[in-house]
Amino acid sequence: MASNSSVLVDKSLLSKLDQSLHKIESLFALISGLAVFSLMMLAVISVTGRHSINQPLPGYVDWIEQAMPLIAFMGIAYTQRNGGHIRMDILVSFLKGRSLWAVEFITVLFMLLVMILIIWGSWAHFARSFDFSAPMWSRDSSMDIAIPLWPAKILAPVAFSLLAVRLTLQLISFGKAFAYNETRPMAVPLVESAAAQAAKEASTVSG
Repeated sequence: MASNSSVLVDKSLLSKLDQSLHKIESLFALISGLAVFSLMMLAVISVTGRHSINQPLPGYVDWIEQAMPLIAFMGIAYTQRNGGHIRMDILVSFLKGRSLWAVEFITVLFMLLVMILIIWGSWAHFARSFDFSAPMWSRDSSMDIAIPLWPAKILAPVAFSLLAVRLTLQLISFGKAFAYNETRPMAVPLVESAAAQAAKEASTVSG
């Protein structure tokens, strides 16, 4: 999606579903941001301990490994909803009406199919790590302080499943826009003009 985009809302069922899902996506993005902040704090503690008492934080690398899925995956659906993922907008900018919605529908459908495969693979990866009968329910652990790895591994299918729901919602919106030849569909990021972008930036600075 384009980085300069906006999502329209109204009182339709599709828009209400979009806004409800966006609350969950925002929570996931917040958790991702807190994970980044936590790693910064761990880095400060580890460096301070190394220089002050010659004792860095035990298992610092292990905790970084645990936090990586939080940072990498938890905000992916939020970014998709707001049109933050990189794509070649110069190509779709020449399209209008049904041709644009058809291209959007096809690309989102392809993304959804890929995500379904990734969810299946990442869930299988988690299943190999999780075991109710094992200590701490884990068949594997980190190298240094033996942190169970399954909590980190389950984050991938969870985050990707949320993205799949988002893509399904966008697929419905683009399909509806194509069927009814809509000009401003709900629940999908729409590319803003340069004037609209400038007005939004001006309002942000002034307010």
